[in-house]
Amino acid sequence: MPTYLWLLLIFACLGSGQTKDASPFSNDSKEIDVGRAAFRLRCSACHGIHAEGGRGPSLNRGEFAAGDTDRDIYRVISRGIPGSEMPAFGARNTEDSIWRTVSYLRSLTPTESEPVSGNAARGETIFREKGGCGNCHRVGTRGRYFGPALTRVGRMRSVAHLRESIVSPNEDLPPDYFAVSVRTKGGQSIRGLGVGFDDFSAQLVDAAGRRHSYFRDELESMEQRFESLMPSGYGDSLSAAELDDLLAYLVSLRGEEID
Repeated sequence: MPTYLWLLLIFACLGSGQTKDASPFSNDSKEIDVGRAAFRLRCSACHGIHAEGGRGPSLNRGEFAAGDTDRDIYRVISRGIPGSEMPAFGARNTEDSIWRTVSYLRSLTPTESEPVSGNAARGETIFREKGGCGNCHRVGTRGRYFGPALTRVGRMRSVAHLRESIVSPNEDLPPDYFAVSVRTKGGQSIRGLGVGFDDFSAQLVDAAGRRHSYFRDELESMEQRFESLMPSGYGDSLSAAELDDLLAYLVSLRGEEID
């Protein structure tokens, strides 16, 4: 057999685990149980113990934000999603372990997402005006990047998590999230999103997107706090109907380009 044909066969065999279209464990209940255990160990902190969602999107609806095929799900688990909180698990797991998790997710009976009774159009007005949310959050091409971008938040967060994030923003902070407050020797106070903090220096980004960096001896005081910079009073300032409207708007943000 010509040398190039041998090489093609070798490369095909080496790459076969990465190019499967369907999980090899789809109909194996024992392997699916192993996948369930792996999911609860590694994934439930973000996606919920029953894949119902939380800080991460719900995975029990039969649809997935980054692709609906088994191979798509494998790719996301293995490589992560750049620019999101979804890390890459490929280096920490075998191919078979990831495929077992894929099979578990596929075995779940699709459930409907929590219904939202509000009006999305009214919710957008609250978002832009009364809530002032665009001062920190970006949707499409509008708003700022001080807080997380929300263009795809309807796909990426459960309704319950969105509600909690509005009324109790300190309940479930993202990993490595912290706030920094400094007071310069000239009397200027600055508070913002922490970028770095140690015994000798502090780095933060303020609400206008400006980055500040100080050595401790330049400051009168500096403090690191593991709390959200999002206002905590929306549960009181918004009526129940307004909160439902705002949630309806956030749930409607599915990643389409918005002017």
